[in-house]
Amino acid sequence: MISSTQTNHPLVDAANATKAQEPLSLACAHLKSAGLRITQPRIAILTALIKSGQPTSIEQIHATLPAGSCDLVTVYRCMGAFEEIGLVRRSFYHNGTSLYTVSLGESNSYHVVCKNTNRLEALDEGTINELRRCVQQVESILRSRGYDDVSHVVEFFGVAPAPSRANQDASAIVTSAS
Repeated sequence: MISSTQTNHPLVDAANATKAQEPLSLACAHLKSAGLRITQPRIAILTALIKSGQPTSIEQIHATLPAGSCDLVTVYRCMGAFEEIGLVRRSFYHNGTSLYTVSLGESNSYHVVCKNTNRLEALDEGTINELRRCVQQVESILRSRGYDDVSHVVEFFGVAPAPSRANQDASAIVTSAS
């Protein structure tokens, strides 16, 4: 007997997805509308990615999956399929490692990656709004020149500033008060 990984999970129903409006429900509806099956490994991968709440590498996703839910190759294949249908957005560490975030129709978020620690820090809202305005302007120019299916990847890398002495003192006060 051949075992199937396809599921009759309640999140498969697109009507339920629009009612619930939860990230996993929306992601499953996106898979279904793209003609992809809803499987237990895909649900596990999407759940791990949504829970991370930040750009995450395939290896990090795999490490957080329940034991035996799927192998690393399956995670790679699923992420490729998710990216192809626009369900995930790829970004990068400065060393080239791919990072993924779930993309459920919200605007791109932008961040800076510390070259020493790989820590991600979100840009402030004012900077993000200005960056979005500039990117939209460039995309509009490209479309006017005849380009279709225009997309972009904007990454910022830098060495994070060392914590100031005042921040270190405040941390010490908080730590000693705990």
